[in-house]
Amino acid sequence: MSKTTKLATAIKLGLIASVATSGVVSHLALAADDGAKIERIAVTGSRIKRQDMETASPVTTIDASAIRNEGYKSVDEILQAQTSMAGAAVGSSTNNGSDGVAQVDLRGMGASRTLVLLNGRRMVNSGSGADSAVDLNTIPVAMIARVEILKDGASAVYGSDAIAGVVNIITKKDFEGVQIDVTGGITDKDDGENGEISALYGVNTDSGNYTIGAAYSKRKGVIQSDRDWTEPGYSSFIPTGSLGGQVMDSSGNWVARSTGYDYTQDSWYQTPSERYSLFANTTQELGDDVVFTGDVLYTKRKSSQQMAAQPADVMLNVCGDPNISATASCITLDQAMVAGGIAADSTGRVNYRRRTTDAGPRIYSQDTDTYRVSAGLEGSLDINTGMNWDVSYTYGNNKAETSVANSINATNMSQSIYDNQAEWFSGDPLSQSIVNDISYLEQTEGGNEQHVLSAGLNGELFELSAGAVGFAIGAEYRHESGYYDPDPVVIAGDSTAAQQDPTDGSYSVISVFQEVSVPFTDKLTGEFALRFDDYSTFGNASTWKIGLTYVATDDLMLRTVAATGFRAPNVSELYGGNTGSYDYLDDPWGNEQDPQILVNYTSDPDLQPEKSESYTAGLVYSPSYIDGMSLTLDYWRFKVEDAITRLDAQSGLNSCFAGDVDACDTFNITQAGNLENFTNPLTNVGSQDTSGIDFNLSYNFEALGLEWKVNNDTTYLLNFEQDGEDYTGTVDGNFGAYATVRNNFSVQAALGDWSVMYFNRYIGEMDDEYTDYDANGNPFAAVATSDSVLYHNVSGTYHLNEMVTLSAGVKNFTDELPSAVSNGSDGGTVPEVFDTIGRQYYAGVSMKF
Repeated sequence: MSKTTKLATAIKLGLIASVATSGVVSHLALAADDGAKIERIAVTGSRIKRQDMETASPVTTIDASAIRNEGYKSVDEILQAQTSMAGAAVGSSTNNGSDGVAQVDLRGMGASRTLVLLNGRRMVNSGSGADSAVDLNTIPVAMIARVEILKDGASAVYGSDAIAGVVNIITKKDFEGVQIDVTGGITDKDDGENGEISALYGVNTDSGNYTIGAAYSKRKGVIQSDRDWTEPGYSSFIPTGSLGGQVMDSSGNWVARSTGYDYTQDSWYQTPSERYSLFANTTQELGDDVVFTGDVLYTKRKSSQQMAAQPADVMLNVCGDPNISATASCITLDQAMVAGGIAADSTGRVNYRRRTTDAGPRIYSQDTDTYRVSAGLEGSLDINTGMNWDVSYTYGNNKAETSVANSINATNMSQSIYDNQAEWFSGDPLSQSIVNDISYLEQTEGGNEQHVLSAGLNGELFELSAGAVGFAIGAEYRHESGYYDPDPVVIAGDSTAAQQDPTDGSYSVISVFQEVSVPFTDKLTGEFALRFDDYSTFGNASTWKIGLTYVATDDLMLRTVAATGFRAPNVSELYGGNTGSYDYLDDPWGNEQDPQILVNYTSDPDLQPEKSESYTAGLVYSPSYIDGMSLTLDYWRFKVEDAITRLDAQSGLNSCFAGDVDACDTFNITQAGNLENFTNPLTNVGSQDTSGIDFNLSYNFEALGLEWKVNNDTTYLLNFEQDGEDYTGTVDGNFGAYATVRNNFSVQAALGDWSVMYFNRYIGEMDDEYTDYDANGNPFAAVATSDSVLYHNVSGTYHLNEMVTLSAGVKNFTDELPSAVSNGSDGGTVPEVFDTIGRQYYAGVSMKF
């Protein structure tokens, strides 16, 4: 017989309450000695169904009420607010390079190292095509019962990708009746409007439940220059053009450029998006011991981003230069140009740059369709021993059509300059005929597809004096494929955007796994998992996990987990070909003045899997002398070897500049600073090593005639190193933020039909490292401080009657400004880390019938 302690009760009160109401409890039951049925629960991080949720792994649970109270509009917003997140996961605030997707970055280890599940089963990767992670936009908030974040390595249970942990999104099930929710919000600057309307319908029968729902949401944009604190983001590409770094003044003389173009007037802080979702869940008993479960999800996303007009950069042949053929098209350097210091380089060419505002800003648009169907059967072999079986099949498909309006064809532009030299170099706006000749609509297609077939057996092997030994064994087949077809102009290298090759590939994997849970004594329980995966690409991988829980007293439980993990190379890493990327970098030679430098990204079909080790150790304490209080304290460490990564491009530039020939060769740049062939390859030479401490305090009590709920989450980052570089306590526009301290605090007071909540989120100060130059123009490493920030949110809920609930709130109540970052990605900061939108108001109504 298992002993129910106050500690166990505290854990169950914090977790099981949301489980029982959302229908995650297993539909199979075990007969007890008195004939009653004991429900068994599926817990994130284990395939063994158990009677309680006490496991060795730390799990954070965010239920639907918390999502509603804190005014979250999307899944990525829910996750990125957690203290366990770091780095810079793309989302609604990512204007450059996101293609409208939203991802999660647990521990800042990268989105591809966090596994995302929907109802315990894999989600298909999604986005613009051949994607490496799940687009969280595909999952509407309206369908979520709760989100569970497993914060240790789980490859031995789930396979590839679960290096940093697992996010398991549990949908609403066993719902009965009709529920309609309407929410909306706006900033105090009267922009960034957003809204969602959703409907849920469920019906119970004698043998099952059917729940269906629909949701529509829309988010409008926020232009960067509409925020007073935004510093103008000047670029060396200007609308009148520059030749050899010189510009024409009002007198017709060619002089050094003294001004730039402010691109913040054309760029978003919050990107527009529109989503349509349909979803359904069903549970149907097919007999005494067989249950059918299924869920369907479809989401259409229409999103856009906007950036300043294309910064066109072409090299022009100079007439009369001995390196240029007499029959080649060329420009003539007139006397004024020569007098201004414009001359051909050693190849006989001269650089021409122009911000093509005549064509208009670049408007990126995405139209994606993602659907997922998952069905399963589960049954009992022996109702008396709890021996259960299950089989399931999951199919996921994502297709995307993307476009970039007002793109520029570099080949046509060069020829147009040769043919219309006077008009291009006059400094006046271009004629419409020239604009029509050089501009085009860039169009691409892409997609992802997933098949997963799984079968398993779980139950109790035998009894020990302290209880039954639980087990789970199973096998799985998974096939992943993806493709991405760039525009023909881009493939041919004729665009001013970076050249890119098509991506097309697939792989499959066959896996077998097992778990055992052994109660050694009434106080000590061991959890053991082993998994073997055989891939069609690199071969096989084996992973294991060992966990221990020790109930020291009725108030205190100790827990620890050691595990190995891996991440298999994905389709884009294996078959992605060459892809250009404009990265935010400093050129130590000073040849490139623009903050974005073109880097050629390459993939490799011979990549090997990443390997990881993880370790967590902590305690759960629920003091018997304080009813309603519990706290957890966990130390964690993750190490990754053979990481599939691109090397630190900035370090490569700096090392080559300092005379490191190997660095020059690795990145394909010359010691003189020629960056035309600057390449950053994918390799298995990367590494990560990160550690920290998580602390949670939860206290529910009654005082002053009110019901109170207090919660505090703290993450203290001890260390984050990647590829030999220490990022602990630093922030940057390329890699994001690794604050030493992050803290979330909330307090809620309730009385009868109403409740109010105060929530704050703290991000500690960080070092802001950047490259500066001395009086002689020599670069040196400089460090500034990115200030800490404390965001305040307030909200309230009122149950008008049994059918109608009203809610309202204010986010960033004190309108805190984002911290400045010298090498920020947008607006002199990092929008993925700091709030660039400002104070926001929101309200909603929920009606149940």
